[in-house]
Amino acid sequence: MDPLSREEIRSAVLAALAEDIGSGDVTTLATVSENATAKAVMVAHQPLVLAGIAFAEAAFMEISAAVRIERVWGDGQEVGPGGKLFSISGPARAILTGERVALNFVQRLSGIATLTSKFVEAVKGTAAQILDTRKTTPGWRRLEKYAVTCGGGKNHRIGLFDMVLIKDNHLVTLRREPPHAIGAAVSRARAKYPHLKVEVEADNFDQVQQALEAGADIILLDNMTLDELKTAVFWVKGRVKTEASGGVNLTTVRAVAETGVDYISVGALTHSAPAADIGLDFEDIGFD
Repeated sequence: MDPLSREEIRSAVLAALAEDIGSGDVTTLATVSENATAKAVMVAHQPLVLAGIAFAEAAFMEISAAVRIERVWGDGQEVGPGGKLFSISGPARAILTGERVALNFVQRLSGIATLTSKFVEAVKGTAAQILDTRKTTPGWRRLEKYAVTCGGGKNHRIGLFDMVLIKDNHLVTLRREPPHAIGAAVSRARAKYPHLKVEVEADNFDQVQQALEAGADIILLDNMTLDELKTAVFWVKGRVKTEASGGVNLTTVRAVAETGVDYISVGALTHSAPAADIGLDFEDIGFD
């Protein structure tokens, strides 16, 4: 995946601020003096892998250019409980108004990075790589896939445009095509998009064999048992890459990796990662 650009980060932050602030932060405007200043620190309350710190910084800076931020840790780094992620000082109103949006970005993205790092650690020493999926929050795909990379995972296709993935529902529409649905699908994909990799989802050994014969680049072994995965990998003999998918969790991922598959895709990285426990603690209040 291409790196997130400043414009991309700013666009996401502006949308989040507009959603949260609306016509104004009425509580802060009513209760906090315009010339009040504050110092605060963003703190990790659990062990985590950090992701999204630039979004948090941008949230505060968009509200007030007078805010000053000193970063302590960067994305992709492991932080222990009590670790300070960054310190911030400036207008108290700006810090209070930007607090929730800043935390939302860092908590969500760090949660994904942290969960991903656990999966990566679980398969350490095997040849398997952990992949994400398209099961992402609408509008946040690139952000969440970026967080996966912070945790040591790899990105699968970004969307429907950058890789051919022939799944069971595609094959249903081609079930009467010769020589068989998989052969027809791969042939059409090669003709239409010769520059893209072609992956085929296989639910059984017949489909694995058909995908091999058709010349697929990757075979997705969907919801297979450990014994079935081992057999499929043995059949393939390294001629193409293999990917295991379906219901993989932290308890099972090591055993799946030890079957010899090249990739393991885990939808939970993005659709079920818990938000990291991170807070913004005020340390001092003053007046200009």
